[in-house]
Amino acid sequence: MVVRDLDDGAALEAAIIENVQRHDLSPIEEAAGYRRLMDEFGHRQEDIARTVGRSRSHIANLLRLLGLPEAVQKMVDDGRLTMGHARALVGLANAEELAGRILASGASVREAEALAARARAGEGGKRSSRRSAKDADTRALEADLASALGLAVDIRHRGERGGALTIRYRSLEQLDALCQKLLARR
Repeated sequence: MVVRDLDDGAALEAAIIENVQRHDLSPIEEAAGYRRLMDEFGHRQEDIARTVGRSRSHIANLLRLLGLPEAVQKMVDDGRLTMGHARALVGLANAEELAGRILASGASVREAEALAARARAGEGGKRSSRRSAKDADTRALEADLASALGLAVDIRHRGERGGALTIRYRSLEQLDALCQKLLARR
């Protein structure tokens, strides 16, 4: 038996790590635990991956799910959508609508990915056909930012005229957390 004296913060950190290693957590619950380790204890994805015995990409993919609308997260939580289905929807403005279509049609993960790709390319009915599809680098950057921030991110390039970066939050708590992250980097 190993006995360690831990202060309250270290005990909380150990409890969170132990909790995320349980097998009965949903992907959203697991991601929320990882997000808490990052926000409250300053862990990086690599640190968490090493501590819990997962790959960094697994941690990153779970964290991306936190950028989904709350209704879609609930669909993952209650098992109606798999992590693979939900991951295809990250970063899409109409993710909730597409999740409903996936559920209604019983689409496979590959079919969900194809549906999401069409939506990204402007064929999903929500985007103007004048907009071109985002390149893989832009989508990857959006996903990385969404993972780091735990919020949905949209990048729109306008060529030589610059562009726009949109970060969507759903509550004042999320806005406060975002501001703390951005201002802490000064």
